Amino acid sequence: MSKKTLLLAAVPAAVLLAACASGPAPMALPSAAELDAEANRLIVAAFRDQGIAKAERIRQDLGQSACSSDKEPAEPVSNEVMAQAKSTVKWPTGGFYLGDWREGERIAQSGRGLTWTDNSAATSANGGSCYNCHQISKEEISFGTIGPSLYNYGKNRGVRDVLAPTSQPIIEYTWMKIWNSKTYNACSNMPRFGHMGILDEKQIAHVMALLLDPKSPVNQ
Repeated sequence: MSKKTLLLAAVPAAVLLAACASGPAPMALPSAAELDAEANRLIVAAFRDQGIAKAERIRQDLGQSACSSDKEPAEPVSNEVMAQAKSTVKWPTGGFYLGDWREGERIAQSGRGLTWTDNSAATSANGGSCYNCHQISKEEISFGTIGPSLYNYGKNRGVRDVLAPTSQPIIEYTWMKIWNSKTYNACSNMPRFGHMGILDEKQIAHVMALLLDPKSPVNQ
């Protein structure tokens, strides 16, 4: 085969390669930010108010958005979340931190409240579902382990008299933790009972008594 014949045979291949090279550029993949924005748009469009479950729930505050990731938030963000959480805490009226530990036990055992089947006309109070995540008393044999054991919570922290001034720091800490769990842990899994209106002030005082009152079975 002559050089001229070889050259002519090579021309179609060269044309084909040139055509491929000059074809449409590959479409750029969307960025992570664009994907997040589209996901949020779809979520907002898909949700609706139903009973006590309002579409407003999907709007995240700083604490929720900072912890909705597979990575821990940076320290400055965590500090800001905790500072914001502390600013939301409402202290008990008249300084009465503790209620009745018997009522606190009933609240800890109750899992009712804030589910999609509930409605605004419900007459029974929400519960705390505390045993879902914690051991609280030694009598309870079925409890979760997401949170630490709270058995002997007050006793282990030296609470002998709930009215003694020396016991106030732990009492105030516990109130803050129950009211808004993000006060001391930016990405806490614990519900923000007071801040989100899950439990009212009186109910929180009853749970406080369950944990801190020396007469409570928790501290026996």
